[in-house]
Formats: sequence, C-alpha cells, structure tokens
Amino acid sequence: MSSGSHSTQSPRDRKEPVVYVVDDDESMRLGLGNLLRSVGLRLETFESPGDFLAFPKYDAPSCLILDVRLRGENGLAFQEQIAKSGVCMPIVFMTGYGDIEMTVKAMKAGAVDFFAKPFREQDMLDAVANALVRDGERLASEQSIAALRVAYGSLTPREREVMGFVVAGLMNKQIAFEVNLSEISVKKHRSQLMKKMAARSVADLVKKSESLRVNAQSQKSS
Repeated sequence: MSSGSHSTQSPRDRKEPVVYVVDDDESMRLGLGNLLRSVGLRLETFESPGDFLAFPKYDAPSCLILDVRLRGENGLAFQEQIAKSGVCMPIVFMTGYGDIEMTVKAMKAGAVDFFAKPFREQDMLDAVANALVRDGERLASEQSIAALRVAYGSLTPREREVMGFVVAGLMNKQIAFEVNLSEISVKKHRSQLMKKMAARSVADLVKKSESLRVNAQSQKSS
C-alpha cells in the first residue's frame, strides 16, 4: 500500500512540480516528506514499486527518489522496469548500503544523483531541484515537438514537398523546376507553409524541420 495522502488536484494544480518517493522505511518517507514540503514541494510517497507504478502520474515536472534496497525488490532493477514501462522522469537514488559499483551502474542507467544514508538535507534538496528543472525542460521540449507535428500535419502534400526544398536551400525558381509548377505558385505554397509552421525565417524553418527530420528527398511527391 502507498503511504501518504493522495489528494485530488485541479488541472492547474497538477502542473505544479511533484516529487515521488519510493522507500519501504516509513520513517524515511516521513522525514523526506517533511523536508520537501518545507520548501513548498508537492509529494507522493509509496512503500513499494508496484504502488508507484499503479498511481496515475501528474502531467508536470517530476522526479523520483528511490531507495536501492526495498523489501523483496531491488531499486536498480526497478530503474530498468520504470524505463520499460514508459515512465520518464529523473531518478535520485539513496541507500544505506551503497558502493562505488552500485553508484556507477545507477548513474550509467540515467540516475541524476546517488546518496548514501544519512545524507545532508541541502544536498538532497539541490539534487531534487536539479532533477525537476531537467524534467521541466524535457516536458517543454516534448510539447514543442508535439505542436510542430500538429502544424506539419496541417500542410498539404504540395506544401510539404515545397518545404522540403526550401529547407534544402533551393530558391523559388529552382523549386518551381523541381516540382513542375510556376514560380508564382511556389511562392504561394511557400507563404502558406511558413504561416502554418509559424516560421519567422528560413533559418527558423530549417531548425523546425530538423526537429521533425524533414528533408527534400522524403517529401517528393510520388
């Protein structure tokens, strides 16, 4: 069973950063809860990995504080399970029985920090703050790419084709020859696709196309 209150949050509240804690030691959960709440962070605590996985995750910057040695389970193995389950958030490990090999393995698998108990409270707060910033940047990037995909999906096949040549550096006259259209028609398509993609310049369009992996060859009409 999970430990700690899981209150119902409004959509706005759910955007606030949240820290998840998985540790089978109740005193540690309570201690971390007091520490993190003291700096205004929202917290959800669990005594087992299963409870954590079953809990609906907030669509907000988050991180997981995970104990390496859990009752009947291994935190490092759970780190792999989390990745496979599609849950993507920074992990801060803590343990009372850590060693260098364990630390290296965790960090190579993507952990942002690894603390031996007892740890300095400020060190944990700093690690959590860093993890939340990192996850916030990840979410912002994912949202940006999602918006780009929607914009790109609104382009007509011809606009996509013209876009591919624009980002390849071709001039309107060259594009007109490639797609067998008049230069005036190419200009119209180009103007429309720039608006739909909210591109301020060709350089901006190139940057966005790189994010979408768009090129002239992939967008040639059949």
